[in-house]
Amino acid sequence: MSRISHIELDDRNLPPPTPEIEQERKVAMFDLLEDNSFDLPKRDDRVIPDGPYRVGLSIKEKRLVFDIVTEDAQKAAEFHLSLSPFRQVVKDYWAICESYYDAVKNMPPSQIETIDMARRGIHNEGARILQDRLEGKAVVDSDTARRLFTLICVLHFGG
Repeated sequence: MSRISHIELDDRNLPPPTPEIEQERKVAMFDLLEDNSFDLPKRDDRVIPDGPYRVGLSIKEKRLVFDIVTEDAQKAAEFHLSLSPFRQVVKDYWAICESYYDAVKNMPPSQIETIDMARRGIHNEGARILQDRLEGKAVVDSDTARRLFTLICVLHFGG
């Protein structure tokens, strides 16, 4: 089964999240576990254990770390991605989220919708970057990449 069955964020060294960030995190984790596609392709001659997978996400030494094990705790993979390609899109995503949170409180629905469309566009760009960075390491569909990107943003917020 090529999917994520459990996801854990290592946020021990991050400042406490704002209510909005905590909500983003909860929704992304819930949606991710409800429906996702995550597969580890064969690399060289290594045998890759079948999923479902338990994924740990963390930031260590300015790198995004995916630590992947099977349901029975068998190591499946670990890979580290540079955060550099994500920096601007994460910054843009949080800026547009701030605008969206403010708009929901004060603006008419048409303006909220415009900001939300921009937010989705930035979110899609972040998901595309993630899919590109995972090339050869993991295969994810666009919805899974979007949800993982949200979690990367949550980790990035404190770092």
